[in-house]
Amino acid sequence: MSLADRRAALEPEDSRLSVRRQCELLGVPRSGWYYRPVAASPEALREAEALRTRMFAIFTRAPVYGYRRMEAQLRRDGFTVNGKRVRRLMGEMGLAAIYPKRRLSVANQQHRRYPYLLSGVEIARPDHVWASDITYIRLPQGFCYLAAVMDLYSRKALSWEVSSGLDTDFCLASLDAALVSGRRPEIFNTDQGSQYTSEAFTGRLLERGVRISMDGKGRCFDNIRMERLWRTVKYEEVFLKEYADLVHARRELDRFFWWYNGERLHQHLGYGTPDEAYGGRFLSPAG
Repeated sequence: MSLADRRAALEPEDSRLSVRRQCELLGVPRSGWYYRPVAASPEALREAEALRTRMFAIFTRAPVYGYRRMEAQLRRDGFTVNGKRVRRLMGEMGLAAIYPKRRLSVANQQHRRYPYLLSGVEIARPDHVWASDITYIRLPQGFCYLAAVMDLYSRKALSWEVSSGLDTDFCLASLDAALVSGRRPEIFNTDQGSQYTSEAFTGRLLERGVRISMDGKGRCFDNIRMERLWRTVKYEEVFLKEYADLVHARRELDRFFWWYNGERLHQHLGYGTPDEAYGGRFLSPAG
C-alpha cells in the first residue's frame, strides 16, 4: 500500500484509536497528516510557468541534455533552480535526454543545419516567410504538445497540430496541412530541433523549392514572432481553461485558432485580422 493509500485509510472520526495511534500502525508520519499545503501565489505560478516554458525550449534545441546540463543552462539563463527540482520537472514534462545508441543511423546523427536567412530581411508580403515552432500544454495527466505554422507577415496560423508525443510526425503533419492550400513560402524558418532538421521535414520543403532558414544555436529569440503567438495562445486560451484530455485540448484549440485568424484584431495590422492580411484584403501593417 502506498503512502497516499495509507494516509487515505486514516479515520480521524474513529473514537477507538487516536490519530496518533493510527499513524503509528499505518506507518504514516503525523506531520504529513496535519500538514495542509499553502496555495501558491500568482507570482510563483508565473515563475513556474516561465521555468517550464524555458525548459521546453532548451530541450527542443538540445534533446541530449540531461537534468545536470539542463540545470546549468537554466542557471545561465537567470533561473534559481537545483538539480532535484529540474529532474522532477523533466520527469513530469516527459523530457528524457536522447543519447547516442549503437547502430543509430548515420542520417539521424548528421542532420543538416541550415543558415539563418532573416537577418536584416523586411517581411513585406504574405507567403514571404513562414515559421514553425512547438510548445507544451499541461493536461491533468501530463502534457501534450502543440505545433503550428504561421505566416510571419500576416501572423495567420496556417495550421496547427496537437500530439501526446514529441516526434517529427506531428510537425510534418502541421507542415502538410499548411501546404495543402497550394500556397508556399519563399523562406521557411524554424529552430534547430531534431523534428525540423530531419530529412523528412526539410525534404518536404526542398521538394517545393522553399529556402530553409534555421535560428542560430543558442539564440532563443530569433523566432520571436512565434514566441508572441505562443504567448497569445497561453494567455488568451490555455491559461483560462482546464483541458480534460488530449481530445478536449484539440477541440478547444481548434476553436481558438479559428477565432484568432478570423476575428481577433491585431494592433500591428492596423486592427485588422490575420485572415484579412493574408488574403490580400488588408495589406498595411502598422509595423
